[in-house]
Amino acid sequence: MLTVFLTTLGGLGLFIFGMKTMSEGLQQVAGEKVRTFLAAVSSNRLLALVTGTGVTALIQSSSATTVMLIGFVNAGLMTLQQAVGVILGANIGTTVTAQLIAFKITDLALPAIALGVGLRFFARRRRHRHYGDVILGFGLLFFGLLTMKNGLAPIKKDPAFVAFFTRFAAEDLAGIILCVLTGAVLTMIVQSSSATVGLTMALAAQGLISFPGAVALVLGENIGTTITAQLATIGSGPNAKRAANAHTLFNVIGVVLMIIIFPFFLSITEAATAWLGYGPVDLLVGGERPNVSRYIANAHTLFNVINAFLFLSCLPLLVKAATWLTPAKEKPEEDLFQPPHLEERHLDNPSLALPQVRSEVIRMAQAALTTLTDVMDCLAERNLRKLSQWRRREDALDRMQRDINTYLTTLYQEHVTEAEAKEINSFLRMSNNLERIGDSVENVALMIEELIENNLNMAPDAVADAKSMAGRVKSFLELVTEGIIVSIPGLMDKAKEIEREIDLMREEKRQGYIARLRDGTCIFDTSLIFLDMLTAMEKIGDYCFNIAQAIAGEK
Repeated sequence: MLTVFLTTLGGLGLFIFGMKTMSEGLQQVAGEKVRTFLAAVSSNRLLALVTGTGVTALIQSSSATTVMLIGFVNAGLMTLQQAVGVILGANIGTTVTAQLIAFKITDLALPAIALGVGLRFFARRRRHRHYGDVILGFGLLFFGLLTMKNGLAPIKKDPAFVAFFTRFAAEDLAGIILCVLTGAVLTMIVQSSSATVGLTMALAAQGLISFPGAVALVLGENIGTTITAQLATIGSGPNAKRAANAHTLFNVIGVVLMIIIFPFFLSITEAATAWLGYGPVDLLVGGERPNVSRYIANAHTLFNVINAFLFLSCLPLLVKAATWLTPAKEKPEEDLFQPPHLEERHLDNPSLALPQVRSEVIRMAQAALTTLTDVMDCLAERNLRKLSQWRRREDALDRMQRDINTYLTTLYQEHVTEAEAKEINSFLRMSNNLERIGDSVENVALMIEELIENNLNMAPDAVADAKSMAGRVKSFLELVTEGIIVSIPGLMDKAKEIEREIDLMREEKRQGYIARLRDGTCIFDTSLIFLDMLTAMEKIGDYCFNIAQAIAGEK
């Protein structure tokens, strides 16, 4: 029994490792194009569904697609309804893996491993090494499946094990629910529905579980796979959580509906598979059931297709339900200053890591803008209590820059493409300049503190000039923040124009202040503070221009 357990567990490990290697190789080959394609998806529901299906079938991981989408929603790169439409398609796309497993191509496993290792370790071009990962993962996946089948073969003659597996017969409602819950829990632990579907197929092929029991397990596995999306939203904004909740909602509701019509669903699956030319589901050949894997794969696909089109027809209602389950917090602006949430487990996968980084850089830019706005408001309000928040916020900006840069530096040390390396450098430059904006705002805050504590008042014209220049700087920061979120045509032309305006404003307002000093309409005690404030604003403009260059890929 120990040998059976270790062999089966080892086979499952090989399967999961192969699945992960193949998926990551595919993402390395197509990751940049996939992210661009997903971010550009239109609001058309059917197109979103087709996009999700195609992308997930290509990269062989619905979890990867969902995590990328959550990053895009959190960063504002796509709407919640767009993301949910794509996630519906991702559920269909992930069934391609089960369909591949159902084909009897285990004889290709060892040759694929040999070819994959050869490319992975001896190919000169990086792209060919990634192809090696795909082929190696493919081979390991099927070799792991074969190992699981062989490992489980002896126990079908053991009465104790046969008695245990008869609990998963799904002959009544209690049995169906037991199977669904078991599949969900197992998938939550493994965090790969493809792995648990593969294990289910291996058990069914050896006759250890019935076809209805296997289908009920697969239904539960569709619920269990939603845990990955839920984990990806930790520390994210409400829209990202709503996307994950929508994913969970339509899987849970879909499974409940299938439980209600379970016998009818089994009949449809059997009829459809038989129509495709496959023999009886319980056909025995050499002590195994060769057709049952195809029936299970078709049940998996059929469930997700029915579920996707059912919810596609009422997509706005699904989005409303997810929004109702995840209400926005009363003070979302305070979330801007929380430490960055960057998953270390995605460091070996830039396709998943970079959308997270973009989301945090956008939040950092919004935090810098909020800090600048509140500090400048205190120039006229002279509210020390409100002004005192800048210290905590400046510390938060410093921490965000440090955490983002540490994450990007670690990511850079992994295998990244040239395009991903450029994106990493751009994000590094953005975070550094946003931190410098925080430093300049700190200088302005200290100047205002000095005015209030020493009971000094700048002339109304000087206050108006400072606020006018701050307003232009704020509009520049808003422009580049939007530029990080979406592509802005002619961004650099606009940035150059605004930077020139800020430089001219600084000189004009400096000359105007000197003229007011000569006329005696301004006091000398505040002159240095005012001029230093203009200098700080001009520096913020320079940092915004640097961010615009980073967005545009210049320098």
